[in-house]
Amino acid sequence: MTDPQPAITFAEIVEMVRRFPGPDLEAGTAVRERDRLLTKPRGALGQLEEIAYWMACWQGKAPPECRHPRVAVYAGNHGVAAARPVSAYPVEVTAQMVANFQTGGAAVNALCHIADSDLRVYELDLDNPTANIAEGPAMSEQACAHAIAYGMMGVDQGLHLLCLGEMGIGNTTSAAALCCALLGGEPGDWVGPGTGVEGEWLAAKKQAVADALAANAKHLADPLNVLRCLGGFELAAIVGAIIAARLARTPVLLDGFACSAAAAVLWAIDPKALDHCLVGHVSAEPGHRRLLDRIGRHGILDLGMRLGEGSGAALAINVVRAAVDCHADMATFDEAGVDKQVST
Repeated sequence: MTDPQPAITFAEIVEMVRRFPGPDLEAGTAVRERDRLLTKPRGALGQLEEIAYWMACWQGKAPPECRHPRVAVYAGNHGVAAARPVSAYPVEVTAQMVANFQTGGAAVNALCHIADSDLRVYELDLDNPTANIAEGPAMSEQACAHAIAYGMMGVDQGLHLLCLGEMGIGNTTSAAALCCALLGGEPGDWVGPGTGVEGEWLAAKKQAVADALAANAKHLADPLNVLRCLGGFELAAIVGAIIAARLARTPVLLDGFACSAAAAVLWAIDPKALDHCLVGHVSAEPGHRRLLDRIGRHGILDLGMRLGEGSGAALAINVVRAAVDCHADMATFDEAGVDKQVST
């Protein structure tokens, strides 16, 4: 990716995050009040009740809706994957999988069909990967800001739910480096098999993360520079999409490890920056559960998935829709002629 003049600067991004709008508590209160009237014991739908409340708070309306969800998959290539044995697949697979998404042949296509969701795939200059993070910064500040701005521009008004995912050979290496720099620990705490590496390849992946942290040590004082030095174009675009969704009052479902690592950049700026985000699932990638514990999140689903490409978030759309539809469509005690005292 070339270095155009950025549409936004790092300082402007930080200021934007610190001025994020909060939840619409009036809409949330309306959901709580209606929930008490529905034909069920209080709390009987568990997390579905909390999801309906969350959707109302961030859509700013009660009852909330989930008729217009979108899955957005951002794709980028990583220089470290071409230079080090960190993946079981060559970097060419990123473009091949993007083509697979576009022709409808991937798991995320099937899951979007099931969820009646729009799918958008955004390529970030796949022919020009980031620089090798094991030797220095992945991106210049200008290129990183440009990728963030690109992610912001992909969020339309009127979406009821935005699900974010990624595709990029080598991006779990980048994600592990991001987590280590943002949250501490050793590379071994964060590095997992990714596409299925083990043995000497897994050791090489851990070493690549260790080398990346050492090579970029002087630049890792703030979260956006961590992203610039250790991230990828697609991860920076996810950061931009999360920002734009907050400004548009669109609730967000994050996918797995790499997507959540990108989101952690905003959490490191302000822990409230992800309040409009839920996590679709807990990835089998071992660093993901550790990351969610550190940033105080849990996954809606826990099915041992580690595919990426937005698949876990896409699958969780169905749970969100169930939460919203139960809230909106259930009868109240008075409407159904049910004795409330019997059911409480």
